[in-house]
Amino acid sequence: MAEYVLKMNNIGKSYYGVPVLKDVNINISKGEIHAIAGENGAGKSTLMNILFGMPVIFETGGFDGEILIEGEPVQITSPQKAMSLGIGMVHQEFMLLPGFTITENIKLNREITKRNPVSMLFGKSMESLDFAKMNADAQNALSQLGMSLDETRLIGGLPVGYMQFVEIAREIDKGDVRLLVFDEPTAVLTESEAQQLLEAMKELTSKGIGILFITHRLDEIMRVADQITILRDGVVADQKPKTETSIEEIASKMVGRKLEVSEILRRSDLYNEKDIILDIQNLRVGMPGEEVHDVSLQVQRGEILGIGGLAGGGKIGIANGIMGLFPASGTVMLEGVPIELNMPKDPLSKGIAFVSEDRRGTGLLLDQSIEMNIVTPTIQVHNRFLRKKFLSDWLRLYDTVGIREHALKFVKDLDIRCTGPDQLVRRLSGGNQQKVCLARAFSLDPKILFVSEPTRGIDVGAKKIVLDILVELNRNHDMTIIMTSSELGELRKICDRIAIVAEGHLAGILQPDAPDVEFGLMMSGQKTEVV
Repeated sequence: MAEYVLKMNNIGKSYYGVPVLKDVNINISKGEIHAIAGENGAGKSTLMNILFGMPVIFETGGFDGEILIEGEPVQITSPQKAMSLGIGMVHQEFMLLPGFTITENIKLNREITKRNPVSMLFGKSMESLDFAKMNADAQNALSQLGMSLDETRLIGGLPVGYMQFVEIAREIDKGDVRLLVFDEPTAVLTESEAQQLLEAMKELTSKGIGILFITHRLDEIMRVADQITILRDGVVADQKPKTETSIEEIASKMVGRKLEVSEILRRSDLYNEKDIILDIQNLRVGMPGEEVHDVSLQVQRGEILGIGGLAGGGKIGIANGIMGLFPASGTVMLEGVPIELNMPKDPLSKGIAFVSEDRRGTGLLLDQSIEMNIVTPTIQVHNRFLRKKFLSDWLRLYDTVGIREHALKFVKDLDIRCTGPDQLVRRLSGGNQQKVCLARAFSLDPKILFVSEPTRGIDVGAKKIVLDILVELNRNHDMTIIMTSSELGELRKICDRIAIVAEGHLAGILQPDAPDVEFGLMMSGQKTEVV
């Protein structure tokens, strides 16, 4: 009998020449919970995509290394192949059909049928569903998780915690499952539901099922994991039994890296607690996947404030809520004047600009020219780049000469690589699209600039240019900048202070040169004090 249910040997993966995994080795024994910890971008999702045969892996050139299931080399080229090998995955985002019952979701594509008079004449395809047997199977799978649910209830309307258990029950019901992958399974659960799930995981391992447990909650790792692998920047930073490590050590190795020392002089000596430009109190934002539950934060005039945290922790929701893109409540004051929440034009008109993390979906007019993307918000908010009244008060024409001159200046200053200011934004590279987003925000001449994930999806050279631009605006144009990013290294490089958001709340504010362990503990929702 093979010692390991899963071995992933020397796994490597690159996307378009950029390595995201290098020589990663993971071994999971039967009945073992193996936890994987790591920052956003550490390579956890890519590793799981490889294990589950997701199409994106093969559409981008495949991967290096080998996978063995119970000692036998396998080629996992699709999710169907993974499932046929006994690998199940419980996704963070539900894969359930709300209009179907719990039983129907658990038995989907594995329905049990029974003969009827019509099928006796026309064959098996006309058999009826055997709901009695399917309901019994569904109830058996749920009971293994300690859940007492009416299996005939519709999924729609169930609490999210119950939906998570239905997802797991579906995998258990397959019967031949050898390995279960849990991807942030407690992210949507209450504390009591999370505790119940962790107990269910331990019960499953008692049946010989191996579990790969991905989570940013380090206390959960220490409660249930047998082995721990820490990924950092695509490589294994450490790998050891739980009994040989601690929360503090995991946090430090998860975040730890050589800190890039910025050549920019920090402005902490210029801080004046009375000079608060933006005062956020009790902010709540209903942004799906990035909900903000209660954040109070003061931003000092002239600083670059970083907002960091793990995916789903709420950091992205802060700017989106203040800018009126998602439902928000609370109080936001700009220089003592209240910002009207849920009204996108109000913060823009009062001097707050926003570069969205979703540049293609929210930030840009993809089928418009570079120049029109740059000036459109300024036209709408400040009535600039319009000719004088033409025939009447309501009929205005664009100042095409002024627009062209303005766009050419930004094309030059930001080094936007294009055929000209009339080129469609859709045809630009990701880095150049991001520069257009910055140009349109700068055109508003804001007092405060919110910029969210400014370097996501762009190459190293473009990242440096974008960060340099932000610093130049802050230092030479007195623009207060609030930068939200999953790249902690970038926040530490250019920010004066870094606020860490975890589970929808402000975990604390750190100096950029604070110890790695403090960042790791805050990001994982632990106490801020380091013992």
